[in-house]
Amino acid sequence: MERKEGRERPVGSPEVGSPAAGVVHSLSQRHETLATVESLSGGLLAASIVEIAGVSGVYQGGLVVYATDLKAELAGVPAELLAERGPVDPDVAAALAEGGRKRCRADWGLATTGVAGPEPQDGKPVGLVYVAVAGPNGGEVRQLDLDGGRDHVRSTAVTEALRLLAERIHAADAADADAAEAAGTGSAAEAGTAGAGRR
Repeated sequence: MERKEGRERPVGSPEVGSPAAGVVHSLSQRHETLATVESLSGGLLAASIVEIAGVSGVYQGGLVVYATDLKAELAGVPAELLAERGPVDPDVAAALAEGGRKRCRADWGLATTGVAGPEPQDGKPVGLVYVAVAGPNGGEVRQLDLDGGRDHVRSTAVTEALRLLAERIHAADAADADAAEAAGTGSAAEAGTAGAGRR
Protein backbone atom coordinates (compact mmCIF):
# COMPACT_ATOMS: atom_id res chain seq x y z
CA MET A 1 0.00 0.00 0.00
CA GLU A 2 1.16 3.51 -0.72
CA ARG A 3 0.30 6.43 1.52
CA LYS A 4 -0.34 10.03 0.49
CA GLU A 5 -1.94 12.86 2.40
CA GLY A 6 -2.59 10.51 5.32
CA ARG A 7 -4.81 8.20 3.25
CA GLU A 8 -3.96 4.60 2.43
CA ARG A 9 -4.74 3.29 -1.01
CA PRO A 10 -3.69 0.30 -3.12
CA VAL A 11 -0.91 0.58 -5.64
CA GLY A 12 -2.47 0.70 -9.08
CA SER A 13 -5.52 2.68 -8.00
CA PRO A 14 -6.49 5.51 -10.37
CA GLU A 15 -4.73 8.06 -8.16
CA VAL A 16 -1.33 6.40 -8.42
CA GLY A 17 -1.50 4.77 -11.84
CA SER A 18 -4.48 3.45 -13.71
CA PRO A 19 -4.87 -0.18 -14.79
CA ALA A 20 -4.10 1.10 -18.28
CA ALA A 21 -0.67 2.30 -17.13
CA GLY A 22 0.32 -1.18 -16.02
CA VAL A 23 -0.86 -2.72 -19.28
CA VAL A 24 0.95 -0.13 -21.40
CA HIS A 25 4.16 -0.65 -19.41
CA SER A 26 3.94 -4.45 -19.75
CA LEU A 27 3.29 -4.33 -23.47
CA SER A 28 6.13 -1.86 -23.95
CA GLN A 29 8.49 -4.23 -22.13
CA ARG A 30 7.33 -7.06 -24.41
CA HIS A 31 7.55 -4.90 -27.56
CA GLU A 32 3.94 -5.79 -28.37
CA THR A 33 0.96 -3.75 -29.57
CA LEU A 34 -2.70 -3.37 -28.62
CA ALA A 35 -5.98 -2.55 -30.37
CA THR A 36 -9.44 -2.03 -28.87
CA VAL A 37 -12.97 -2.69 -30.07
CA GLU A 38 -15.76 -1.16 -28.02
CA SER A 39 -19.51 -1.34 -27.94
CA LEU A 40 -21.04 -0.30 -24.62
CA SER A 41 -17.93 1.57 -23.44
CA GLY A 42 -18.12 3.82 -26.50
CA GLY A 43 -14.49 4.93 -26.55
CA LEU A 44 -13.82 5.02 -22.79
CA LEU A 45 -11.41 2.10 -23.06
CA ALA A 46 -9.38 3.78 -25.79
CA ALA A 47 -9.42 7.08 -23.88
CA SER A 48 -8.09 5.42 -20.72
CA ILE A 49 -5.22 3.91 -22.70
CA VAL A 50 -4.17 7.01 -24.64
CA GLU A 51 -3.98 9.03 -21.40
CA ILE A 52 -0.75 7.16 -20.64
CA ALA A 53 2.50 8.83 -21.63
CA GLY A 54 4.50 6.84 -24.17
CA VAL A 55 1.52 4.88 -25.41
CA SER A 56 2.21 5.58 -29.08
CA GLY A 57 4.66 2.71 -29.25
CA VAL A 58 2.02 0.29 -27.96
CA TYR A 59 -1.47 1.38 -29.01
CA GLN A 60 -2.33 0.79 -32.65
CA GLY A 61 -5.87 2.17 -32.54
CA GLY A 62 -9.43 1.11 -31.99
CA LEU A 63 -12.97 0.79 -33.24
CA VAL A 64 -16.18 1.97 -31.64
CA VAL A 65 -18.90 -0.24 -33.09
CA TYR A 66 -22.05 0.71 -31.25
CA ALA A 67 -24.45 -0.37 -34.01
CA THR A 68 -24.83 -4.12 -34.43
CA ASP A 69 -24.23 -4.07 -38.20
CA LEU A 70 -20.92 -2.24 -37.74
CA LYS A 71 -19.70 -5.06 -35.52
CA ALA A 72 -19.78 -7.20 -38.67
CA GLU A 73 -18.74 -4.56 -41.21
CA LEU A 74 -15.85 -2.98 -39.30
CA ALA A 75 -14.79 -5.55 -36.70
CA GLY A 76 -15.36 -8.69 -38.72
CA VAL A 77 -17.83 -10.41 -36.39
CA PRO A 78 -19.70 -13.06 -38.41
CA ALA A 79 -23.10 -11.65 -39.39
CA GLU A 80 -24.76 -15.01 -38.76
CA LEU A 81 -23.44 -15.04 -35.19
CA LEU A 82 -24.88 -11.59 -34.57
CA ALA A 83 -28.21 -12.60 -36.13
CA GLU A 84 -28.43 -15.73 -34.00
CA ARG A 85 -27.16 -14.45 -30.65
CA GLY A 86 -27.34 -10.66 -30.75
CA PRO A 87 -24.47 -8.33 -29.83
CA VAL A 88 -24.34 -9.17 -26.11
CA ASP A 89 -22.80 -12.62 -26.22
CA PRO A 90 -19.48 -14.18 -25.19
CA ASP A 91 -18.67 -15.44 -28.69
CA VAL A 92 -19.40 -12.00 -30.11
CA ALA A 93 -17.04 -10.48 -27.54
CA ALA A 94 -14.32 -12.94 -28.55
CA ALA A 95 -14.88 -12.16 -32.23
CA LEU A 96 -14.69 -8.42 -31.53
CA ALA A 97 -11.33 -8.82 -29.79
CA GLU A 98 -9.89 -10.99 -32.52
CA GLY A 99 -11.33 -8.76 -35.23
CA GLY A 100 -9.74 -5.68 -33.70
CA ARG A 101 -6.45 -7.47 -33.35
CA LYS A 102 -6.43 -8.44 -37.01
CA ARG A 103 -7.87 -5.24 -38.50
CA CYS A 104 -5.52 -3.00 -36.54
CA ARG A 105 -2.54 -5.32 -37.06
CA ALA A 106 -1.88 -5.60 -33.33
CA ASP A 107 -0.52 -8.37 -31.13
CA TRP A 108 -3.43 -8.04 -28.69
CA GLY A 109 -7.08 -7.13 -29.10
CA LEU A 110 -9.34 -6.01 -26.24
CA ALA A 111 -13.12 -5.73 -26.52
CA THR A 112 -16.23 -4.77 -24.57
CA THR A 113 -19.89 -5.49 -25.22
CA GLY A 114 -22.90 -5.47 -22.94
CA VAL A 115 -25.97 -3.67 -21.66
CA ALA A 116 -25.23 -0.39 -19.88
CA GLY A 117 -28.88 0.50 -19.38
CA PRO A 118 -31.16 2.02 -18.46
CA GLU A 119 -33.31 -0.62 -20.22
CA PRO A 120 -32.66 -4.31 -20.98
CA GLN A 121 -31.61 -5.10 -24.55
CA ASP A 122 -32.88 -8.09 -26.54
CA GLY A 123 -33.86 -9.83 -23.33
CA LYS A 124 -30.43 -9.29 -21.77
CA PRO A 125 -30.44 -7.57 -18.36
CA VAL A 126 -28.83 -4.26 -17.56
CA GLY A 127 -25.33 -4.85 -16.22
CA LEU A 128 -24.60 -7.98 -18.26
CA VAL A 129 -21.20 -7.30 -19.83
CA TYR A 130 -18.62 -9.37 -21.65
CA VAL A 131 -14.99 -8.32 -21.89
CA ALA A 132 -12.63 -10.24 -24.13
CA VAL A 133 -8.97 -10.38 -25.01
CA ALA A 134 -7.32 -11.98 -28.03
CA GLY A 135 -3.58 -12.44 -28.06
CA PRO A 136 -0.72 -14.28 -29.73
CA ASN A 137 -1.57 -17.47 -27.82
CA GLY A 138 -5.36 -17.41 -27.87
CA GLY A 139 -8.01 -15.48 -26.01
CA GLU A 140 -10.36 -15.33 -23.08
CA VAL A 141 -13.82 -13.94 -22.38
CA ARG A 142 -15.08 -12.88 -18.97
CA GLN A 143 -18.72 -12.33 -18.01
CA LEU A 144 -19.54 -9.50 -15.65
CA ASP A 145 -22.85 -9.03 -13.84
CA LEU A 146 -22.72 -5.43 -12.69
CA ASP A 147 -24.97 -3.34 -10.50
CA GLY A 148 -25.33 0.41 -10.51
CA GLY A 149 -26.12 3.07 -13.06
CA ARG A 150 -25.07 3.42 -16.66
CA ASP A 151 -21.84 5.31 -15.94
CA HIS A 152 -20.78 2.78 -13.33
CA VAL A 153 -21.42 -0.16 -15.66
CA ARG A 154 -19.39 1.41 -18.46
CA SER A 155 -16.44 2.46 -16.28
CA THR A 156 -16.32 -0.91 -14.54
CA ALA A 157 -16.34 -2.68 -17.89
CA VAL A 158 -13.25 -0.70 -18.88
CA THR A 159 -11.45 -1.51 -15.63
CA GLU A 160 -12.28 -5.21 -15.86
CA ALA A 161 -11.24 -5.40 -19.52
CA LEU A 162 -7.85 -3.96 -18.62
CA ARG A 163 -7.57 -6.33 -15.67
CA LEU A 164 -8.25 -9.31 -17.93
CA LEU A 165 -5.62 -8.14 -20.39
CA ALA A 166 -3.10 -7.66 -17.57
CA GLU A 167 -3.73 -11.24 -16.41
CA ARG A 168 -3.20 -12.60 -19.91
CA ILE A 169 0.02 -10.64 -20.34
CA HIS A 170 1.23 -11.93 -16.96
CA ALA A 171 0.44 -15.50 -18.07
CA ALA A 172 2.36 -14.92 -21.31
CA ASP A 173 5.33 -13.59 -19.31
CA ALA A 174 5.27 -16.70 -17.12
CA ALA A 175 5.06 -18.99 -20.14
CA ASP A 176 7.98 -17.18 -21.77
CA ALA A 177 10.04 -17.52 -18.59
CA ASP A 178 9.25 -21.25 -18.35
CA ALA A 179 10.22 -21.75 -22.00
CA ALA A 180 13.47 -19.86 -21.51
CA GLU A 181 14.27 -21.89 -18.39
CA ALA A 182 13.52 -25.16 -20.18
CA ALA A 183 15.73 -24.13 -23.09
CA GLY A 184 18.53 -23.19 -20.68
CA THR A 185 18.20 -26.47 -18.79
CA GLY A 186 18.29 -28.40 -22.04
CA SER A 187 21.42 -26.57 -23.20
CA ALA A 188 23.14 -27.17 -19.88
CA ALA A 189 22.28 -30.87 -20.01
CA GLU A 190 23.59 -31.15 -23.56
CA ALA A 191 26.79 -29.34 -22.59
CA GLY A 192 27.27 -31.70 -19.65
CA THR A 193 26.76 -34.74 -21.87
CA ALA A 194 29.20 -33.42 -24.43
CA GLY A 195 31.76 -32.70 -21.71
CA ALA A 196 31.40 -36.20 -20.30
CA GLY A 197 32.15 -37.68 -23.72
CA ARG A 198 35.45 -35.83 -23.89
CA ARG A 199 36.79 -37.10 -20.58
